[in-house]
Amino acid sequence: MAAYEIVAREDYSDVTFMLEVRHPMMARAAKPGQFVIVIPHEHGERIPLTLADFDAAKGTITLVIQAVGKTTKEMQQQCLVGTSLFGLVGPMGIPTKFGEVKKVACVGGGLGVAPIFPHLRAFKERGAYVIGIVGFRNESLMFWEDKFRAHCDEYIVCTDDGSVGMKGLVTKGIELAMKEHPDLDEVVAIGPPIMMRGCAETTRPHGIKTMVSLNPLMVDGTGMCGGCRVKVGPTVKFACVDGPDFDGHAVDFDDLITRLGRFKEDEALALKRWNESCMATGNVAHFGPLREAMMQLPDPFDQTCGG
Repeated sequence: MAAYEIVAREDYSDVTFMLEVRHPMMARAAKPGQFVIVIPHEHGERIPLTLADFDAAKGTITLVIQAVGKTTKEMQQQCLVGTSLFGLVGPMGIPTKFGEVKKVACVGGGLGVAPIFPHLRAFKERGAYVIGIVGFRNESLMFWEDKFRAHCDEYIVCTDDGSVGMKGLVTKGIELAMKEHPDLDEVVAIGPPIMMRGCAETTRPHGIKTMVSLNPLMVDGTGMCGGCRVKVGPTVKFACVDGPDFDGHAVDFDDLITRLGRFKEDEALALKRWNESCMATGNVAHFGPLREAMMQLPDPFDQTCGG
């Protein structure tokens, strides 16, 4: 048996897919809010991925991945059931602190929908009233509805085109939750930086505690590279070792978004070279309708990517 065997996979869209990986020790140790470092193959890049789920009884962890760059598109091609990951390190980061929250809104936009799930499940297990708010571009991109409804007292879906749920961004869902629940204690938001900033600004006038997860900022995951520096109020933090959870009202999102864009040209160049290699070897041909999507580099900061 491979050390980090992929035991299940599900594709939710042309670019979003789920991997369930066997790792009993990690499954027992994992907590909501934590992330792992993955190396797909021997010569692969180290990438951080937030834990979307974990099951100690089954001995597995779950990753939901969006193929937006060279390595994640490569994983979309190569990570099939029966194959294995070359490296898997974690769980890393400080686990989420839940406290004595009686009523909470857990907000996920786009790829942030997956990692918000362990949070809302944990809040529910601790007896809180849980309002799940998720955002997608359209109905065809939705996933895990049954899992969310099983752990939410209320479930609000927001779509950009109004194909399901309410039309609009997840901030509209937050406004509805605040209106119907004046006693809302806390909001937890995970998603693109622009989405998390929007959530924080929506709750700020109401003084509602709002926590955000800065998992998009990770590089090496140990704090050594310094790439995950983030301004939180008057201090500088390292997202991978001091977080990833921070007070959304104190995070300098302008600085964060600027830092995340530093390597965009390098990422585009790496993707271009990989695409050319795939075209030369014919490795992309069997994906049929996925081919066009795999040749493009979506903007990870685009708020319309679900939220």
